[in-house]
Amino acid sequence: MKKSATPMRVRKPRADAQRNRERILEVAKQVFTRRGTEASMDEMARSAKIGPGTLYRHFPTRDDLLSAVYIHEVEKLAEAQRRLSAELPPLEALRAWLLVFVDYIAAKKIIAPALQAMAGGPSKVFNHSARLLQEAADSLAKRAIASQDLRPDADPIDMLRAIYGVSSASDSTDWPERARRIVDMLIQGSRPAKPGAGT
Repeated sequence: MKKSATPMRVRKPRADAQRNRERILEVAKQVFTRRGTEASMDEMARSAKIGPGTLYRHFPTRDDLLSAVYIHEVEKLAEAQRRLSAELPPLEALRAWLLVFVDYIAAKKIIAPALQAMAGGPSKVFNHSARLLQEAADSLAKRAIASQDLRPDADPIDMLRAIYGVSSASDSTDWPERARRIVDMLIQGSRPAKPGAGT
């Protein structure tokens, strides 16, 4: 009697391959931020302590790597939203997340212009990123509104635009410090009015 074939197992990504990918993305962000988006791919491989072949298996082109770094930064924001929501009161979670958003802007200012120049355009990358950002910001704001720590008409997207505007208004290297001050001003300005205030 003929034996039945052994079912094929679906192989999961190897743990070391996933770690390599994560390390490449973190190193690439640092190198791109320090040296610009034309930084050497070989330098990134050396900094990540992997061979060039491993780098190119994960990211065959510079555009692939740039896109992946950008998306990875946005996904970290989404993960930060989930973590902070679980760990902090609503308004504190929103404030902490907005401060993480300032760090994201620093990477975006370097990477986004290169993505704009990509063949075929970066629309898929930006659309995916915008959706994740909006979902994270909306979730945090809804919690803060439900706890009555934020006015019902507070718009988290307006907050993001205001913070990003600080980074765009000047090429000065101190913009992150000013953006962090804006975070506190936005939070304070979006609190519900105290009973009897202004009377």
